[in-house]
Amino acid sequence: MAKSSGIGDNLYISGYDLSGDVGAASAIRAGLTLLDTTGINKAAFERLQGIEDGEITFAAFFNDATSQEHAALKNLGGSGADRYAMYLHGTTIGNPAAFLTAKQVNYDGTRGNDGSLGFTIQCLSSAGYGLEWGRNLTAGVRTDTAATNGTAYDNGAASSAGLTAQLQVFSFSGTSVTVKLQESSDNAGDAYTDVTGGGFTAATGRTAQRIATASGLAVERYLRVVTTGTFSSAVFAVAVRRG
Repeated sequence: MAKSSGIGDNLYISGYDLSGDVGAASAIRAGLTLLDTTGINKAAFERLQGIEDGEITFAAFFNDATSQEHAALKNLGGSGADRYAMYLHGTTIGNPAAFLTAKQVNYDGTRGNDGSLGFTIQCLSSAGYGLEWGRNLTAGVRTDTAATNGTAYDNGAASSAGLTAQLQVFSFSGTSVTVKLQESSDNAGDAYTDVTGGGFTAATGRTAQRIATASGLAVERYLRVVTTGTFSSAVFAVAVRRG
């Protein structure tokens, strides 16, 4: 990809597609805590890398329709539960995607003098790892009506440091659906096989999950998203980060 605008981007929170209710994302941030270790014999700072951090903060329009902004955000996740946030820069397979396991720390509304009603929502990393930048493995929101082998993404080369991935399931009809990642070295003669540790827990309704393989796992050049199970409709999105 080359330089591009943010037109056509998407934002999902814990199984809710809020793309049409979000007017701006003011922070999509991956960061590190820096530890000051400067000795008195130094003329400049010395720093070590500390723990990772991450944040997704966005502005939303009030919308209390079914499965929209207010329903998704009003309870801050409920009982301190984690939020799963996913930001897609465009909805083409292979486009950049950021995802985060976080706490939603607020739901701050503002009624403007012009009559507008908007909210600012901050999601901060909560599970021991920061914001993860990777790639779309679905073309934005994907709908499967039966078990399906998705279109593959060509990474350009294999990798050797495992992967992490996030799943967002927006709606579901049926008994259950299992979403998993498969790999191939050439997308042709080398038959696709399941990525070790690359399967999400079977879903029976709206949900979001993160998975991580072994950190030293070899992952082949091509990846695709596969669904199996008994269902008539599964609407979902997947993003993945290698290494």
